[in-house]
This record gives sequence, C-alpha cells and structure tokens, in this order.
Amino acid sequence: MAQHFSVHPDNPQPRLLKQAAALLQSGGVLAVPTDSSYALVCRLDDKAAADQLRAIRQLDDKQLLSLICRDLSELASYARVDNTQFRLLKLGTPGPYTFILEASKEVPRRLSHPQRKTIGLRVPEHAALSVLLELHGAPLLATTLILPGETEPLNDPEAIRDQLERQVAGVIDAGACPQTPTTVIDLSQGAPEILRLGRGDPARLGL
Repeated sequence: MAQHFSVHPDNPQPRLLKQAAALLQSGGVLAVPTDSSYALVCRLDDKAAADQLRAIRQLDDKQLLSLICRDLSELASYARVDNTQFRLLKLGTPGPYTFILEASKEVPRRLSHPQRKTIGLRVPEHAALSVLLELHGAPLLATTLILPGETEPLNDPEAIRDQLERQVAGVIDAGACPQTPTTVIDLSQGAPEILRLGRGDPARLGL
C-alpha cells in the first residue's frame, strides 16, 4: 500500500517529506507534484527503482527519463553547459521547462541517449518538491505521470493513490497541480529547438 503524505502546497511540512525521502532511499518510487504536472520519481542510481518506474508507465529502454535538480548549479554538474546555454538556463530555472543537454560523466551511461549522449534536465518551481529534493540531497530520476493508454497526466492525488497504491511507495499530496507537461527545449545541437510546447512559455527564454 502506498503511503500518503498530505502537505501544504506553499509551506510543506519537512517532517512528512523526510519520511517520503526515506522511501526513496529504500528503493521506492514516489508520485510527486511539480509545477507542470504530477510525476513519478526515484533515486538516480537505483536501477531496480528505475525499472519499476518504467514498468508503471510501460516505457521501454529507448524512452529517456529526465533528471529533476535542486537548482541551476546542480543541473550544471550533470550536463556540459557553455556560457550561452547557461544564460538561457538561468532564464528558465526554476520553471516548467526540460532542457536537453550533453550529459556529463555524473550521469549513469544507461540513462543518457546512447548515440548523442544527452539527458533531459529540469529545475521545477514547486515548494513540496523543492523540500523533498533538499532532503534527498541529489537529483531525482523522473517521468511525467501519464498512465498507459492515456494522453493526459494524472492530476488528482487521491486518484493517483487509488490507481497506483500497489505500484508506488508513496504519494505526496500537495493538492492539484497543472495538468500540462513541461516545454522541452533541445540545447545540445547548437541553436535551441523546441521539441514539445508545454506549460513553459518560450517567450520567457527569448525563443
């Protein structure tokens, strides 16, 4: 049975999120709110948890997962970022954007694109998730919580718990969040390319 952590959306209780972080450390997959939609997350270095995360969404190994980071400096340690890219990242973090960048050696090889050696990274703007990341002390491996056969992310924490109570270790309930995935921007091939238009406005980045 999934544990349920009901936290305040703006002033989340660290005591509860510390319990959720412990589930991550013990190999659990969590459903968490973000500034774009609910997501499934697990520890970056936990292959079994990553396989469980993929199984919930029925994703194969070709479907790349992204990293959720605490801040821009942490993001930059998991990707190779030049000055031009850094200025663009600074405009979009924190926020509902996923950036495709060349992965650094900090990223396990099984997680980066096999040919291009790229990885998707983001820094979300959500109080509960920010506290969880701080307590966890490292990036989280993530994917949007869209169930097989569906086109929209799940947005109701109670519905998430009902449908996934035997598949996830816990659900962080900070109320409903937006139901639109991130805007995905590829910065790995020179000029920025918008791969998916989502909640993040490209105009904020001058695109």
